Amino acid sequence: MTTVLTQHAHGHGHAHGHDSSHDDGTKTTLGFWIYLMSDCLIFATLFATFGVLANATAGGPSGRGLFELPYVLGETLLLLASSFTFGMAMLGMHVRRHAQVIGWLAVTFVLGAGFIAMELVEFSKLIHDGAGPHVSAFLSSYFVLVGTHGVHVTCGLLWIAVMSHQVYKFGLTAVTRRRLACLSLFWHFLDLIWICVFTFVYLREFV
Repeated sequence: MTTVLTQHAHGHGHAHGHDSSHDDGTKTTLGFWIYLMSDCLIFATLFATFGVLANATAGGPSGRGLFELPYVLGETLLLLASSFTFGMAMLGMHVRRHAQVIGWLAVTFVLGAGFIAMELVEFSKLIHDGAGPHVSAFLSSYFVLVGTHGVHVTCGLLWIAVMSHQVYKFGLTAVTRRRLACLSLFWHFLDLIWICVFTFVYLREFV
């Protein structure tokens, strides 16, 4: 009788542990979606601020005189290409090919790092030309908006590096797959935000 009760308790505990693990995964995904929605609010606020201050140049240079559209288009293509390569990594994850996942994540990292490098060069040139964030409200809002996106991409690059290590060390477990799925959402979200930045901040100056 004692043995039966012990086995029943063990089985109940195991089932409860399995349910808890499942709940943890669900809560993680839900929590990450909530985070993305809060990030949307942050960027919406920054876009609204830029829209209000876009013409507040205080007699200083405007975007048309500062921005180099072909250069920014190059940045955009890098980030869009990184979205494609991340998609390839996710396809590798679904067929459980570790090497393919790590390889495509590495390509995504290189493309994302190239995007950040180009953005830093752009910022450096603007500051060197006397168009730093202190010059006008327009430039302040520009640097904050684009810089905030750049910080997010940098965090994404760190996350890609961490996930590459985890896939290499632990394989494509349920945990690493869930984390890769969250990272995929985050990375594609940043691509979408950049398309809005490119259109609303840069392209509008030349149309």
